[in-house]
Amino acid sequence: MAMLEIYKSNTDGSKLKQLTNITSGCWINLIQPTDMELENISQKLQIPKVVFQNALDDEEHPHIDSGDKYQLFIVDVPYIHEKNQYTSVRTKPLCIMIIENDYFVTLSLQQTEVLNDFKNNKIKDFHTAKKSRFMIQLLYRVATLYIKYLNIIHEHMEKAENKMMQATKNNELVRLMGLEKSLVYITTSLKANGIVLDKILKGNTIDLYDEDLELLEDAIIENDQGIETSNLYREILSSMTDTFATIISNNLNVIMKFLAGITIVLSIPTMVASFMGMNVPLGVFKTNPYSFLLLILISVLLSLLVAYWLKKKDML
Repeated sequence: MAMLEIYKSNTDGSKLKQLTNITSGCWINLIQPTDMELENISQKLQIPKVVFQNALDDEEHPHIDSGDKYQLFIVDVPYIHEKNQYTSVRTKPLCIMIIENDYFVTLSLQQTEVLNDFKNNKIKDFHTAKKSRFMIQLLYRVATLYIKYLNIIHEHMEKAENKMMQATKNNELVRLMGLEKSLVYITTSLKANGIVLDKILKGNTIDLYDEDLELLEDAIIENDQGIETSNLYREILSSMTDTFATIISNNLNVIMKFLAGITIVLSIPTMVASFMGMNVPLGVFKTNPYSFLLLILISVLLSLLVAYWLKKKDML
């Protein structure tokens, strides 16, 4: 859903207000903007429209770029992806643009959780006019959001492990493969975001104050922790997937063994009835009024004996 939002903090930064017009020191948030919205923003900010269009490319990789009037930072942000009742994590590019120290612009292809905390006044010391600090705060929230989603993946891994021992179908295996795919996306994006963070720390892309530098270092630590955690979970998931496939195969073998034993046991009454039903002299069975009950007793006795023998051989 296309959306154009304009926000600005009050003088002391204690409250965020939504505006209808672009003013100096405001935050412009574009979510899946239309071509007309991009054209209007391009004219008002005097930035070529193609810059915004390139930033909104779904395949755009995290990087830093600059122009005569702007500095552009693109990072990957995670989001929850639901498909066929399976939950996974995917990433989308988020564009952050600082324009001549007057405007702060964010562009994304869909709504992202990382911006909601800013819009809902949940971030301390947040001020739209403090562009450098705003960007560092945003990058820090992106890093912590990855940690949050990694914890969600870990919870799904625990649930899958609890169901593993009794599984005979591929549902949980498919779920684990989806989680493993999510970790690939997360690891790749975190490494790319880490390059952007290192360039900001080492380069002269933006002015960093002491408090901003400390927060940036925290963001780098969170990002590195996310990479380590993601790699650890990938190794665990790879082992779980192999083990899970073996358990499913073993459980199916146990079921097949049980069914084969039951088939043998149930075939005995059929065999007895078949022998007694042959067109041959039956002697005393032909005239004995209890012959039917006797045959039933023999069938049950033989079945129990065979079942007991199969049980001792661990075949039933």
